Amino acid sequence: MKDKFYAYILELQETITSALETVDGTVKFKEDIWVRPEGGGGRTRVIENGAVFEKGGVNISGVHGELPESMQNYFGVKDANFFACGLSLVLHPKNPMVPTVHANWRYFEMYDKEGHIVDQWFGGGQDLTPYYLFEDDAIHFHSVCKSACDKHDADFYKTYKEKCDKYFWNAHRNEARGLGGLFFDYCKANESMSMEDWYNFTTEVGNSFLESYVPIVEKRKNLAFTEAQKNWQEIRRGRYVEFNLVHDKGTLFGLKTNGRIESILMSLPPHVQWVYDHKIEANSPEEKLVQVLQHPKAWL
Repeated sequence: MKDKFYAYILELQETITSALETVDGTVKFKEDIWVRPEGGGGRTRVIENGAVFEKGGVNISGVHGELPESMQNYFGVKDANFFACGLSLVLHPKNPMVPTVHANWRYFEMYDKEGHIVDQWFGGGQDLTPYYLFEDDAIHFHSVCKSACDKHDADFYKTYKEKCDKYFWNAHRNEARGLGGLFFDYCKANESMSMEDWYNFTTEVGNSFLESYVPIVEKRKNLAFTEAQKNWQEIRRGRYVEFNLVHDKGTLFGLKTNGRIESILMSLPPHVQWVYDHKIEANSPEEKLVQVLQHPKAWL
């Protein structure tokens, strides 16, 4: 399974980066192959200073070795080894009318000292973080997510949409990071889903990503914007950074397993503002967005 999924994310990275280069039209992804001393490595691809994408990354990794003590304590195991692989992407567009997007699809195995698999699971999801609210964009994004889910279980979209709203919650700000999408984790074999079934579901969602996001980018990338709207984008990016550094489990896992810092922190945008006690104007487009972030809604 690990070889099968790693081969899948290698191909998916190629598909996504090629499509995004076409969307941007001016710059290409730079590739960086890296090796983890404890075992494994990855292939990082970063796009910067494009016509559409100010910064973005589409990264894959496959790492293995002894599970660090902090993670053994987290999982409640001793003397365990692990293998983890996944594709993680974040795209920060230049135009504040175009939303930031994040996605991740991953697979994990844990072994005893004899090398036997003692646990394995899939995880992943994708979520949208706009700076200005276009409800038809949110409906499109969630519709694609639901379509991918419905091919496997009629309850998956509702379940994983709710998990996404709960996970990407900036508790210290009492607001969502964005408009949500899907979030699933610890997807293990059970009476209704084999590991092969979970593979098929996870790859279905991964394959749907471009359909969920690219039409939104194409629709919004040439809209006019003001300096004030760019400032708002950078202030909201600050909230994005806060979530990733304070709450995100993937970031914490990477840091605790001696992951590659440049790849882990690739998700951070290049230009961010933290304005002291920033106030937004009543009945403004900015307030409209924040109200939705404070009270996540059903888009479908």
